[in-house]
Amino acid sequence: MNGQKRERIRPGITVDIVLKQDQRSGKLTRGVVKDLLTKSAHHPHGIKVRLEDGNVGRIKHIVE
Repeated sequence: MNGQKRERIRPGITVDIVLKQDQRSGKLTRGVVKDLLTKSAHHPHGIKVRLEDGNVGRIKHIVE
């Protein structure tokens, strides 16, 4: 499941995000959502979140 809709995202779920410095390579980082940073209901590049380890990036996949 992709991370473009804010309604699907909540703190505590595990996601794969792409960090700003990894956007060119597409390298993903897995972690648990701490905060949602995107205010809009939808974002074409993925909802921006802060993980519990402090990394910030846009969600590419929700791990189920």
